[in-house]
Amino acid sequence: MIGYVTVGSNDLPRSAKFYDAIAAEMGVGRMMEFGTFIAWGKMGGAPGIAATKPFDGQAATVGNGVMVALEAASKEQVHRLYDIALANGGSDEGAPGPRGDDGFYAAYFRDPDGNKLNAFTMTGGD
Repeated sequence: MIGYVTVGSNDLPRSAKFYDAIAAEMGVGRMMEFGTFIAWGKMGGAPGIAATKPFDGQAATVGNGVMVALEAASKEQVHRLYDIALANGGSDEGAPGPRGDDGFYAAYFRDPDGNKLNAFTMTGGD
């Protein structure tokens, strides 16, 4: 149902560097690009993510309680995505590790504009 999720950016070149690195780890690249909008993913594939300068010309702000979850292929990829995020201007919101007792393994981070993301995988409770 979801085609892509959009996060606001006040510095699109900075966002592009951050999301280019995240997308590369996930095996995709840019699928759409305009002057104020870039989307990453694969046409016809899983939902993608986009960064955009707000259409109304106002500053981009972070939604409280809003988060984009990126499905990783393994615990190792969760760690790589977390490390890539921090190396590309992101900030820590929760180091990689198990959450709860049902096999949910995740890391939480923010992009350079403060948008919250996580990388997760379901491990089957191991």
